[in-house]
Amino acid sequence: MKMLSIALIATTMVLFGAALASAAGSQEADFEGEAVNLEGAGATFVAPLMTAWADDYRDMTGGRVTVNYQSIGSGGGIRQFLEQTVMYGATEAYLNEEQMAEVEASTGGRAFNMPVSLGSVVPTYNLPGVDSGLVFDGELLADIFMGEVTRWNDERLQELNPDVDLPDLEITTVHRSDGSGTTNIWTNYLTKVSEAWADRIGYGTSVNWPTGIGGNGNEGVAGAVMTNEGAIGYNSLIYATGNDIPYGSIINSSGNTIEASIVTAGNAANTDLPDDARALVTDTTASDGWPAAGFVWVLIYERFDENDAISTRSDAEELLRFLTWVVTSGQEVSNDLDFARLEQRPMELSLSMLRQVTWEGENIGEAIVDEVAGL
Repeated sequence: MKMLSIALIATTMVLFGAALASAAGSQEADFEGEAVNLEGAGATFVAPLMTAWADDYRDMTGGRVTVNYQSIGSGGGIRQFLEQTVMYGATEAYLNEEQMAEVEASTGGRAFNMPVSLGSVVPTYNLPGVDSGLVFDGELLADIFMGEVTRWNDERLQELNPDVDLPDLEITTVHRSDGSGTTNIWTNYLTKVSEAWADRIGYGTSVNWPTGIGGNGNEGVAGAVMTNEGAIGYNSLIYATGNDIPYGSIINSSGNTIEASIVTAGNAANTDLPDDARALVTDTTASDGWPAAGFVWVLIYERFDENDAISTRSDAEELLRFLTWVVTSGQEVSNDLDFARLEQRPMELSLSMLRQVTWEGENIGEAIVDEVAGL
């Protein structure tokens, strides 16, 4: 596991260097004032991108603003957000109605689920002699993770991959053991494509897995897949590409075999979104879209002064500046880390949410969004 983490960090820094070079000069800022620490926590899925954003923003502010992000999983990010121990949470599972109502009852204002990125969840595997590109369909993946398909040379797998010499090897499934937005995306997709999965298991940040072994975080699943021949798991695309783990293509609802990429993830989200941005885009109807794609949402309170983790108006304003930058100029970093940039509609929704943020009854969001986004 230590070797995996080192490899991922090294890969992320290389990719981030390329992203920073491409973004250099695109925005200059000379922020003055006291040093500020912005605290967030949540999804491991987006952790490499959060690290890159934090590094870029620290450099852009001359080291004055530090963003500390705890990669603890979407479930942990939601919990710490609701407990008000962090300034913002990050998740691939938007808040449900009960959680939204809890925030309104305790703060007198809304919780905002603000899209900041879009990524792909891919089936990763460890199969001797088989590289990336093995083809799956949704029902087959559901049956594998339910333990109904148990060997790699199963006739259904062979039919989808006629030119691949599949070994007579037992399948070991690997899933997340922690509360996870990646699991939410993956199981939501399986729920949409398999009636049996929907009836027996369903979807959520954590489910009762009928078989397999668990790993903590994206890195835990990736590590278990890499160390177990015959294993299959699910990871964000960055964890697969960053650690040279083979991953499969999926036949989408249009019958097309799709490879995960920033383009096909973006295509999946080419759909109508509600004003509160709480929508899952799995099993997309887009003919060229990746079927297991999903948003990453940053969770914030409408009334920043009601979040115990934000102690001063100054800190509130700095968080607004950072998040406005993330959904505008900060999107420059996304593609080099295998995350799709926000399209116009989700970006507009995020900026609209930031514009509505208040401090002690006074709107502070609108002027800051205009200042940072140059509107």
